[in-house]
Amino acid sequence: MSSLEIHTQRSLARTGQEYRDIHEWIDEPGRKAERHDLGRILEFAAMWREQHGDEGAREYLHHLQDDVEARFNYLAAEVQRLTNDNLNYFGCITEKTP
Repeated sequence: MSSLEIHTQRSLARTGQEYRDIHEWIDEPGRKAERHDLGRILEFAAMWREQHGDEGAREYLHHLQDDVEARFNYLAAEVQRLTNDNLNYFGCITEKTP
């Protein structure tokens, strides 16, 4: 997942504001899973909309989107690496895996 600094820099580039409070809240240790819960998007977006308007709600959503993309990109790369390792092991390919 993206770091706090990456999230704040992306917000700054999009909006001119870091929205550090949003990003720190989402990634608070011990509460990350709860606050990344996609089933609670409407609830949490409404909370940030009350505090920062529509732009704050959008930054909350961008944070989640960035994290989903990062995790699934990592997963796809790992699956490809493991697939290549297994194909190589069984002699189906002779390429070295990255």
